[in-house]
Amino acid sequence: MNKLPQITLAFWVMKICATTLGETAGDLLSMTLDVGYLISSLILISVFVVTLITQLASKRYNPALYWLVILSTSTAGTTMSDFMDRTLGLGYAAGSAILVAILLAIFSAWYWSERSLSVSRVTTMKAELFYWFAILFSNTLGTALGDFLADDSGLGFMGGALLIGSAIALVVVLHYTTRLSSVALFWIAFVLTRPFGATLGDVLTKPHEKGGLDFGTVGSSMVLLGILMLLVGAAMYYNRKPAPAYAAISDK
Repeated sequence: MNKLPQITLAFWVMKICATTLGETAGDLLSMTLDVGYLISSLILISVFVVTLITQLASKRYNPALYWLVILSTSTAGTTMSDFMDRTLGLGYAAGSAILVAILLAIFSAWYWSERSLSVSRVTTMKAELFYWFAILFSNTLGTALGDFLADDSGLGFMGGALLIGSAIALVVVLHYTTRLSSVALFWIAFVLTRPFGATLGDVLTKPHEKGGLDFGTVGSSMVLLGILMLLVGAAMYYNRKPAPAYAAISDK
């Protein structure tokens, strides 16, 4: 039984909101509260494991639980990426390359095992495990890519957000105007929403002199959490109704 949500426009709005919140919340724990990247990563990976076990044990799609797991992968991905790139000193480029290799390995093993990467065919526990680990490492990769664009590329936080936003818009156009693989475009869009959320989170939290809006990690996280909770509440309400007849950047 597929326990994943319908891929609609609302899904993508919630995904961007959750990944942006993951960036601000991860920075809140590791930097603002000064817990550090390693300890923060261990805490958040533990949260991910607990939420994932709960999700795997569920017998049906639960919007609140699903987005809680998404949020845990996003926050854990933020601190894991920062630990690799900053504490271990790998740098954004090398860290991104390692994470790309890991993500490609997950996709390869998933396809070899299930003969498909379509989320509409995630109906077994094994496929669901591949799905969630692909999300965890795509979110970790997205943080590294977002930091690379914002810091090393010279684009800055706003420039990085605009570049990734444009890339997502291009994927949307390709989805509706070409016959390119819907599955491939879905996962490209899925990966791109994470660096978009990372750079957007930095735009919200960083001080003015660094090109941000200086809302801080606490204020930004609280606002984003409120928005996500409203959207999850709406998803829980509409989940009781028949599925919509349209989809946006779905893999069908």
